[in-house]
Amino acid sequence: MSLKVYQYPTCSTCKKALKFLIDQKIAHTPIPIVEKPPTKDELEKMLSYVKRDGGTIKKLFNTSGLLYKEMKMSEKLKALSEREAIDLLSKNGKLIKRPFVIGRDFGIVGFDADQWREIIL
Repeated sequence: MSLKVYQYPTCSTCKKALKFLIDQKIAHTPIPIVEKPPTKDELEKMLSYVKRDGGTIKKLFNTSGLLYKEMKMSEKLKALSEREAIDLLSKNGKLIKRPFVIGRDFGIVGFDADQWREIIL
């Protein structure tokens, strides 16, 4: 199975992540996150992985992104249910932390080479 890698083509972190996968010869399918955001099912699956590691729904958000700031999400996020947050993310790829990687039995948001080596390799 090929990894699904939701990414933004001009994002330097996404470029590093894709280079990592190519260098390691790991089959992957890059998907443009803005044009085709992850599905609600994929977001829920990722949230389950994030929670398993002690994280919250906030980990799925691109908190340093312009849209996150423009929408004042740091204030609004506290009032949203997980279902509402998932719904919002599924409709707006710019709000999602990237790269957003879905494997057979794991998910990763963001890129940290050491973490990726441990999880993917």
